[in-house]
Amino acid sequence: MDASPTPVILEVALNGSSRQASNPNVPVSIEELTADALACLRAGAQIIHQHDDLGRPGELGGASPETMAAKAAQFYRAVYEQVDDALLYPTSNWPGDIESRWGHQIILAEDQLIRMAFVDPGSVNLAGYAPDGRPRVDSSMVYSHSIADIEWMLDRCRELRLAPNMAIFEPGFLRAALAHEHAGSLPSGTFIKLYFTDRLTFGFPPSKAALDAYLELLSGSSLPWAVAVLGGDIIESGMARWALEAGGHLRIGLEDYAGPDKPSNLDIVGAAIELCSEIGRPLASRAETASLLGIATRNH
Repeated sequence: MDASPTPVILEVALNGSSRQASNPNVPVSIEELTADALACLRAGAQIIHQHDDLGRPGELGGASPETMAAKAAQFYRAVYEQVDDALLYPTSNWPGDIESRWGHQIILAEDQLIRMAFVDPGSVNLAGYAPDGRPRVDSSMVYSHSIADIEWMLDRCRELRLAPNMAIFEPGFLRAALAHEHAGSLPSGTFIKLYFTDRLTFGFPPSKAALDAYLELLSGSSLPWAVAVLGGDIIESGMARWALEAGGHLRIGLEDYAGPDKPSNLDIVGAAIELCSEIGRPLASRAETASLLGIATRNH
């Protein structure tokens, strides 16, 4: 019996709504995103997620799927010129119906630029906290995916041979994913990311008890899973260690980080790799990652 530990998958979320005013290392331009992605991939990361400089979430103004795809394609092609087996996937377009929000991924898939796509299986109020402790109204949004929307996204993934990358904001998101797993309707390559936060108004805080609650729901599931700490520090919180010890993977990067320092994405990758080594979990190669997730080879 092979008792060797499962290799670790590292996903790096490069920027999100983070801006250089808070950390000058946040990549924004195509050139900055490309340099960061290549540095992280060469260090050992396998999956890269980016937000393009079209505005903050909730302020995109309904950019067309064609505009979203064209912006992402510049970045992806620049990365593939040097690392042709990278796993890259974009953010949602917003606002609009599901076809508007997701349509850029169809274009990117048809152009052979992505093998993975976001499929967030639920809805949630997204907000931070006001100074008086109440949820903020001015920067809040309803991140909404109906049951029909989720079915539509999964259908598109099957048609386009895209691996669903699922952000789990709250337990209901995971219940929906597991229901599809039990029904045999999840496309190949599904990757679950368990989100934790104590600075935003959704989900669980980054605690061992919270991770254990998700792992109880995952009991009997074969889905690979990772953890992320939004608006915090995944390593200092202890979440990365707990997840690695439990056999999970890591989603890291400046989209999520809100610690006291001003690291680069490569700094965060380096700290994660050091922790993996300390725990005795090797990094997966990109080929191993594709094999672990069941993702097809990219057509050039």
